[in-house]
Amino acid sequence: MSTGERRSRDWNAGVPHGLVDPIVFVGRALMAYIFVVEGYGKIVHYSDVAGYMLDHGVTSLLLPLAILTELGGGLMILSGLMTRWAAIALAGFAILTALIFHSDAADAGQVINFQKNLAIAGGFLVLAALGPGAWSLDGWRARAKQRGSASKPAN
Repeated sequence: MSTGERRSRDWNAGVPHGLVDPIVFVGRALMAYIFVVEGYGKIVHYSDVAGYMLDHGVTSLLLPLAILTELGGGLMILSGLMTRWAAIALAGFAILTALIFHSDAADAGQVINFQKNLAIAGGFLVLAALGPGAWSLDGWRARAKQRGSASKPAN
């Protein structure tokens, strides 16, 4: 057995088998929540957010990209569609956000936000490494592909 196979088998040791996929789904939903809400909030408060970005030396021309990343990436994580790529993108987004907007070490609130962003990035990297679970569009697509290849006659 390879190290990767052992890791994929052992990561959920101790969790009853029937609970793994619901737990992963709830975890994805919790991780996606903040990004979906914040992405929508950026649309609703577009001019305020643009001003906030300018106050931090970031061009407001990047705001549509931030909205797409947060709202689109959050929905991708929630649904489990291209989850690993979305998780990597959101991990990078969380790290950049921490460095650009929450790096004032003299402000305790900003330090806490910096730390939270790093923790969120870490969670997304774990999701990228372990995958979205069976309760996801990625899982559904993998099962459909497996069924399709199993039903094809051998040459």
